[in-house]
Amino acid sequence: MNNTHQQLHYSMLIEWSEEDRAYLVTLPEFAYVIQPVTHGSTYEEAARKGREVLELLVESSDRDGETLPSPKVFSIAHHQHYSAS
Repeated sequence: MNNTHQQLHYSMLIEWSEEDRAYLVTLPEFAYVIQPVTHGSTYEEAARKGREVLELLVESSDRDGETLPSPKVFSIAHHQHYSAS
């Protein structure tokens, strides 16, 4: 589990859904997984469940010898470029 903790540099998007009356969690880097990956009745519950799904995805990839997707990395220069536009 320590190895998994070190690899969790992935994006998690949490959005409210009026239709579902819940916070839906998507994991953008894991496009091959059915999205949303989980949900919660509160933002905190959705975040906790999203992290659990992320940990399971990383663990199963490690176990099965599959390559993990590359994490998206925030870049100040990239962000400033779009903020100025």
